[in-house]
Amino acid sequence: MRQASANRRSDYLKALTQEIERKLQKALSSSSQRIELLQQLFADIALEVDDRARDIILNRDERGAGLIEDRIESCLCFYEVLADHYVSVPEDGKRILDLIVQLWSQSFVSHIFTLLFHKWLFEVPLEETEALLRYGSALVQGATNVFWIDIQTNTRRFLSLFHYLLEEVALVPDRRDRISLQACRDLFLLLSRFILFYDLDYLLERFLKEFPTFPNSFLVGGPADFFVIELTDQLQKLKVEPVLLHYLSRMSVLQARSYSKDAAKELLVPFWNRGRGRGYESYDHFPPTPYPKSWVNQKMFGIGTEDDYKHKIEGMPLQLHVSWWSHLSNKSCATCSVEHIGFAFPLLRLEFWW
Repeated sequence: MRQASANRRSDYLKALTQEIERKLQKALSSSSQRIELLQQLFADIALEVDDRARDIILNRDERGAGLIEDRIESCLCFYEVLADHYVSVPEDGKRILDLIVQLWSQSFVSHIFTLLFHKWLFEVPLEETEALLRYGSALVQGATNVFWIDIQTNTRRFLSLFHYLLEEVALVPDRRDRISLQACRDLFLLLSRFILFYDLDYLLERFLKEFPTFPNSFLVGGPADFFVIELTDQLQKLKVEPVLLHYLSRMSVLQARSYSKDAAKELLVPFWNRGRGRGYESYDHFPPTPYPKSWVNQKMFGIGTEDDYKHKIEGMPLQLHVSWWSHLSNKSCATCSVEHIGFAFPLLRLEFWW
């Protein structure tokens, strides 16, 4: 009975593989429909497994108990199953990989490669060094694209991919060393941007300890500085309000990390200003000073007075103090969104209250 179920599962996965090959071959031969076909293929492999296919894939025994990990009970996507299959049976994915290489520069190809071969790249022995360099770069590019899809839709469809890249690659030296140093650096920067979104910040300490070296480290600082820079840059790009609030709610991970906290204060100031930073550029009109802009903000403009507008988001580990403008006469208003004659400085101070 179990052998019959295993054979049924194997036949089903081979049929899926053949269908993927067929669509890739069709995309290769039809330039007019290529993008549409590749987009459809990406959508197909990212779909959640339906009930009928789940019974086949999970290889259920006579009592109906699943013989697969608990992580897939709530949501199992086709790409997860196929990624495992191409590690167990690498020859089944060879033809697909050859077609992907021929379509390398096309839209959605990096998405498809990353979803299907992210485990194969790190777990199957490979001898071609040049191929590893190319595959590592494509992996990071594809992962970036699919994680942004989760951001834009506020879903976690690609959580298993992120979890694998973080815990099974970034934290495992033997695996991450299989890709080039530049691809490894890009991977760590990518993971820094999305680790709060996928609620895996409990791995942050281990993650920072494994951070690779960067050529500009002497200017930027250590791993925590790179992490905060990537995180705050990510916040600047977020357009989906629930996702932004989720990020902010997870920022308590910076608690008791003074190096990160100070950097976050400095870097988040322009994000919260009206016009997202236009007012912060007003500090360039001041003479050079050894003090950070956030210090000038507090000391010169008296943030914290009764004239300030104070907004606190319930449950968030940060506090916003906003002084909408500080007036200097005989200047034209160039940076402020407040309707007032004169040169205006939109100001803000962000405080962590742990």
